[in-house]
Amino acid sequence: MHSSRLSEVNARDEREKDYFDEMAKKLEAEDIIDPELYTKYNVKKGLRNANGTGVLAGLTRIGNVHGYEKGPAGEKLPVEGQLYYRGYEIQDLVSHYIKEERFGFEEITYLLLFGELPTEDQLTEFNGKIAERRNLPEGFARNMIMTQPSHSIMNKIMRSVLALYSYDDDPDNISPANVLSQEMNLIGYFPAIIAYCYQAKSLFFDNQSMHLHPPIPELSTAENILRMLRPTGEFDPFEARVLDLALILQAEHGGGNNSAFATYLLSSSATDTYSVIASAVGALKGPRHGGANIAVIKMIEDLKANVKDITNKKEVDQYLVKVLNKEANDGTGLIYGIGHAVYTLSDPRAEILKGMAQELAHKKGMDDDFALCEQIADRGPELFTQVTGIEKPMCANVDLYSGLVYEALDIPKDMSTPLFATARLSGWCAHRLEEIITGKKLIRPSYKGVQDPRPYVALSDRKETARPTSVVKATTAPPAPIMKK
Repeated sequence: MHSSRLSEVNARDEREKDYFDEMAKKLEAEDIIDPELYTKYNVKKGLRNANGTGVLAGLTRIGNVHGYEKGPAGEKLPVEGQLYYRGYEIQDLVSHYIKEERFGFEEITYLLLFGELPTEDQLTEFNGKIAERRNLPEGFARNMIMTQPSHSIMNKIMRSVLALYSYDDDPDNISPANVLSQEMNLIGYFPAIIAYCYQAKSLFFDNQSMHLHPPIPELSTAENILRMLRPTGEFDPFEARVLDLALILQAEHGGGNNSAFATYLLSSSATDTYSVIASAVGALKGPRHGGANIAVIKMIEDLKANVKDITNKKEVDQYLVKVLNKEANDGTGLIYGIGHAVYTLSDPRAEILKGMAQELAHKKGMDDDFALCEQIADRGPELFTQVTGIEKPMCANVDLYSGLVYEALDIPKDMSTPLFATARLSGWCAHRLEEIITGKKLIRPSYKGVQDPRPYVALSDRKETARPTSVVKATTAPPAPIMKK
């Protein structure tokens, strides 16, 4: 490009940046709402109660998360965490898969969808249905994934799910039978979708070789994922069982988590399955939800880069104190992998995965990495109290050990949230069916307007005024009612 033309483009880009920076500052002043107003009007910001618990917004038979009891004054009383899938305790389910050394994710998917554990014949039939759906529609990978890659795998997964609408002869039919058929397609397709989205991203954005392996219908979800992610397609049976366990533990977490609630919300509008699942993927992508597992991985990487000896407990403690003081890692003051919105004394998923992670780490020569996770789990809550002066129960969550598992399995860092989506798809599909069958009412919460009425000013009479730097106080009168003649 000619130098004068380049200078002109750069100047234009700079003006554009200045404009949006200036307008954003105005919005930051204009859109602030005084926190006292939430108290005044008894509005539960973030659908959270004052003690941090979620506002009860619905009922479900699919999953139940139990992490605290309520005291006489409504306070949270810490208890050991429990997680139930259709009434079955997760520890009870997983113990049998580990003991029998068999894959359980497909059986868990059946349980979540249909509400009961399958017989051997029913499971064989169900696995056969999924096997028939492992291969993507003809030309889909080439036309929808490879020709339009994205640096965000989660974004590309959303677009791929939406694109499947065009391959469906009856996409807007929301009868339970048709929705179930659509969901079975998605469950079958998902390993190939996430693997091909990753391979496209690796080639076009990371300058890495692309290795495309077709799925093998007879293999489990975990086996197919490892096969399609790895250059040679080879994997160890134990590795696949560990990944299968991780998928089981992330398949469902009640109806109140952000992505499950998005599933209910969109399903209540009677929209199509592809729009619903794409929205759930979008919700999970956020760093405050499913993207949190990447935050753990990045924190561990930063710790290793700044601590000379990760086996030196004193040095690790010093790093964690710096994190809490916002002097290390991303400056948020958070030790990722510690604490949970519901669980207090323990996260049952973390307790289960911890055992398998330890065995896998030993096989991979990563005993020091496992010991590091153990120290973060043990010392994180104590150091938090020392630094902040706040005493509250904080347990290791599943993200702490899932990060170690993915590293030990040589799974790329940016595949951690797509794997989460693959697991949680089973829960989303179950919640969508539940809403279609028993909900039948548009979810329509209310927001209270707190902007004062203002008279219209003619364009020729308007003058630019400085935006307020402070928020409108709670004493501001509520908007006057609009009177109809």
